[in-house]
Amino acid sequence: MQKGKVLLAEDDLALGFVIKDSLQDIDFEVTHCPDGETAWQQFQKKEFDICLLDVNMPVRDGFSLAKKIRQLSDVVPIIFLTAKSMQEDKIKGFQSGADDYLTKPFSMEELILRMEVFLRRTKKLQADADEVYQLGKLKFVVNELKIYTGKEEITLTQKESDLLRFFAQHENKVLKREEVLLHVWGKDDYFLGRSMDVFITKLRKHFKADPNIVLETIHGVGFRLQVMQA
Repeated sequence: MQKGKVLLAEDDLALGFVIKDSLQDIDFEVTHCPDGETAWQQFQKKEFDICLLDVNMPVRDGFSLAKKIRQLSDVVPIIFLTAKSMQEDKIKGFQSGADDYLTKPFSMEELILRMEVFLRRTKKLQADADEVYQLGKLKFVVNELKIYTGKEEITLTQKESDLLRFFAQHENKVLKREEVLLHVWGKDDYFLGRSMDVFITKLRKHFKADPNIVLETIHGVGFRLQVMQA
């Protein structure tokens, strides 16, 4: 049984072959592209369940490619595969739309485990098609990745939706920072924490449509989504 369709953008042909061969051995279908532009062309032609993108590639780099992919899909998970380990590069990667980041060299076992985490979440999202949360005047429809304000629709990224869903499930409760990271990202580390802060800021902008919704930062502890009575 096929586990999923993978878009692999990697200009190191030897590494690309190893990744492709290893994933095919466990029933993934892999489309390997040697540069970012070829990968972008393939993404427009086919449907993929997950994208593995190198950062430094000819023609179009991974950051640029991720932004283009996010213009077409907020759902498909993106994992960066890169030799870069600088904090600024990791933050830039998350800001461009990535869901996770693996620094080379990495083990295939770790890559596969990371991929399966995101693929399970995607399947669960599909299974939770009727999940809807009413937050003040806002209606959050999980499977549509949308917030309805009554006047407009706000489209969320997959990660924004995952984060908002967790807050909505624990409305008006204090959530520890590490608890949020573990449930939404699957692990707790500094770089993912910085990425979470970016998404928290985005959610707060969406909540401006209803001033009775406050995503509060509790310093030294975590966060609380407060929905006050109008």
